[in-house]
Amino acid sequence: MVRFAKKLLITLTCALYGPLTAGAAQAEQVQTMASGLDHPWSLAFLPNGDVLVTERAGRLLRLAPGGKPRAIAGVPAVRLASQGGLFDVVLHPKFSDNGLIYLSYAAGEKGANFTRVTRARLDGDRLVEAKVIFQVSPAKDTPVHFGGRMAFLPDGSLVLTTGDGFDYREQAQRLQSGLGKIMRMADDGRPLAGNPFIGKSGAQPHIWSYGHRNPQGLAVDAVTGRLWAHEHGPQGGDELNLIQKGGNYGWPVATKGLDYSGATISPFQTYPGMIDGRAVWVPSIAPSGLAVYRGALWPQWQGDLIVGALVNKEVRRLDVDAAGKVVGQERIFPSITARIRDVRVAPDGAVWLTTDEDQGKVLRVTP
Repeated sequence: MVRFAKKLLITLTCALYGPLTAGAAQAEQVQTMASGLDHPWSLAFLPNGDVLVTERAGRLLRLAPGGKPRAIAGVPAVRLASQGGLFDVVLHPKFSDNGLIYLSYAAGEKGANFTRVTRARLDGDRLVEAKVIFQVSPAKDTPVHFGGRMAFLPDGSLVLTTGDGFDYREQAQRLQSGLGKIMRMADDGRPLAGNPFIGKSGAQPHIWSYGHRNPQGLAVDAVTGRLWAHEHGPQGGDELNLIQKGGNYGWPVATKGLDYSGATISPFQTYPGMIDGRAVWVPSIAPSGLAVYRGALWPQWQGDLIVGALVNKEVRRLDVDAAGKVVGQERIFPSITARIRDVRVAPDGAVWLTTDEDQGKVLRVTP
């Protein structure tokens, strides 16, 4: 019965290609948990109820319930330029035992920059034992399209999205390059034996999937084990993808978007052997932040995806059926009209958001 009600959203065709139609009006309570932040990028929930927040400018903050954000010392230096800076923060699956956290960020210099991952132990309000465990290669000379989203899979491996560097889009198809990929590694950064291109001549051993443009959302369904990612298309053609081991997701050979000049990037919208998106947004919404809802506050949303949007300044729910197909979508939390950078589901089922602004906020949403 719940599934039947959920499908009173919009048709599959509109979910994939057409403009969003408004869902039923929903009341929500929105609490501002922190404000005045410099482009808050990501969130992570600590076991004691505190929340870690990254700011793109390079600060890692600790937000205690009812308190003001406190800066964490020992954060690695980041390259702050254009889209570059401090990106994601995730906890080790055994954080309660080892205190380890992971940070992704832009590093390097103007003519040679890259996405890097550092692992460190959180000791109160400081990071200790920090170590670089992974760095994307080759370096690039553009200050955009870093990717930078991370997640842990059920087997304890860490996955990281990397962007194509904008001017290097052809490298998304090259297994010799780390640009435009999803990488999988051990918790210390080593490539894992189960990776699909281990032993292939010239291929980077960390690659899990390829043919990506600039993935800005990454989420694991704790129940099904599915790995979801979404990425920015060019002018149109944003995609939601269900990630498969060794999968080629098409960019730039197949795309439903155009170049920013209006020129055709490729004559192909689909291509044999390449995986189509489970949802495609034309025109672009610039999706950012992705979470699988498995909380208690909206029981009718179990297994659905929550997506933030930068350009459209909104939050969407994608209705996902048991087979992993997107069968509808709706705008949720209509009182929120800000550039959404991150979406997370808290242990109590509340949805937390960050807004991508000079005076950014951390928001907590409940029914």
